[in-house]
Amino acid sequence: MSKEKNSRRVAENEAQARSIMLRTSPQKLNLLAQMIRGKKVDKALNDLTFSKRRVASEVKKCLQSAIANAENNHGLDVDELIVSEAFVGKNLVMKRGRPRARGRFGKILKPFAQVTITVRQLEEQA
Repeated sequence: MSKEKNSRRVAENEAQARSIMLRTSPQKLNLLAQMIRGKKVDKALNDLTFSKRRVASEVKKCLQSAIANAENNHGLDVDELIVSEAFVGKNLVMKRGRPRARGRFGKILKPFAQVTITVRQLEEQA
């Protein structure tokens, strides 16, 4: 009488992690996602560690979470993982304002973004 198990959202040799509500614009976050896309995970972690961008630490946490998901939940080998996908999405935008001259109102938009990282285990070349 129990529910059926949910099917996996990613392939058998993949694992995924997502960070939401990152306090930066999606455009700035996408620069970091482009930097790590397609690289081996240890090289991507080094790039994020020594990046000067403020959000790099949050993206690094997300990548470490994806690696941990691959190892613990799906039994994948950490040494053979690559970042197969890293994509960015919009989240909410806080609207703030500032009084301006002649009774007007200056709009201040504070955007949030989210990043999704998928790691894949490379197949053995025989």
